[in-house]
Amino acid sequence: MTDALQTADVPAALEGTKPDLMSKFDGLIAERQALLDSGVTDPFAIVMEQVKSPTEAVIKGRDTILLGTYNYMGMTFDPDVIAAGHKALDQFGSGTNGSRMLNGTFRDHMEVEQALRDFYGVSGAIVFSTGYMANLGMISTLAGKGDYIILDADSHASIYDGCKQGVAEIVRFRHNSVEDLDKRLGRLPAEAGKLVVLEGVYSMLGDVAPLKEMVAVAKKHGAMVLSDEAHSMGFYGPNGRGVYEAQGCEGDVDFIVGTFSKSVGTVGGFCVSNHPKFEAIRLACRPYIFTASLPPSVVATAATSIRKLMTAHEKRERLWSNARAVHSGLKEMGFKLGTETAESAIIAVILTDQVQAVMMWQALLEAGLYVNMARPPATPAGTFLLRCSLCAEHTPEQVERILAMFKSAGQATGVIG
Repeated sequence: MTDALQTADVPAALEGTKPDLMSKFDGLIAERQALLDSGVTDPFAIVMEQVKSPTEAVIKGRDTILLGTYNYMGMTFDPDVIAAGHKALDQFGSGTNGSRMLNGTFRDHMEVEQALRDFYGVSGAIVFSTGYMANLGMISTLAGKGDYIILDADSHASIYDGCKQGVAEIVRFRHNSVEDLDKRLGRLPAEAGKLVVLEGVYSMLGDVAPLKEMVAVAKKHGAMVLSDEAHSMGFYGPNGRGVYEAQGCEGDVDFIVGTFSKSVGTVGGFCVSNHPKFEAIRLACRPYIFTASLPPSVVATAATSIRKLMTAHEKRERLWSNARAVHSGLKEMGFKLGTETAESAIIAVILTDQVQAVMMWQALLEAGLYVNMARPPATPAGTFLLRCSLCAEHTPEQVERILAMFKSAGQATGVIG
């Protein structure tokens, strides 16, 4: 073999041209550094030094009102919920050390699944480690090769990732467009399996899907329906089951996905269904089979919280009252909002660009108010916003302070006059 051939066979990595797989992040690193160099606190690295209640924390040594935690029903400090967690820790220890399929199913895993069946009035319930894993697992398992997943263009990242995890064909339709959903379903083979994935409340703008009309269109074309009710569970509908209950299409939605990290006040995800073969998901769903199960204290708190949410009518009324008060107050001040009315417990304040969004966010934080700053790709293209999440435990006094802080910060940054 000649020297020339030997040189040609040497991998590039051994010739000093080793690629750096981290170099693809140089743009993000530079953007973040420019933000920090401007003197702004990193919006994506906030540390809660102490949490005093569902609505108050200490951030950077300052008492701060929480308006960006998704703790809609304020269950994180409920005495019964906390007591259930303590009891489970004492009886079962801190973890399960295994998957649900092996040694990771404890008494309280069964109890929380029964609580979900009772809450939703269904025959089947499966708990996942997070809401993200619930979407990842259900979507990738339900739709297989030759099937189609039809999803809203503004769907959550977990829904998109569930599509990527599987092998089905993906079809997107325009956000909340019943007409476009109908048109795209009509182009698909009649004999193909179809799963339409919807969300009750969209987490960025806080807008609500026209589920009743969309579900009717899906059924017309022979499609099954999965509705993600993460941001509506607990306070939408007569029983707090979500937008699909509020809009009267319970009998036509095949699968409901949700999370414990919003209204339930802990962590975990789930799917419930009345399908007679639903339990087969446990035998085929990789994100369920190959993931460690939730700690016993977590599922114990979740079960207690879910059962209390079944009768939390007063909390639901307080949450809606708070959402309407903040939405109307911000609108009257001249802020541009994601929805015309308070459609959910999420209120999005739309800003012109990232600089304005960061300035407004920083001004609020320094005044003692924490909200989420969101930007693409989490938001629709070109949209920068401050996302506010109301809680049933926000007091009337706190609502007044929230509005006062928004007015002051808005005027100081030139967002409003």
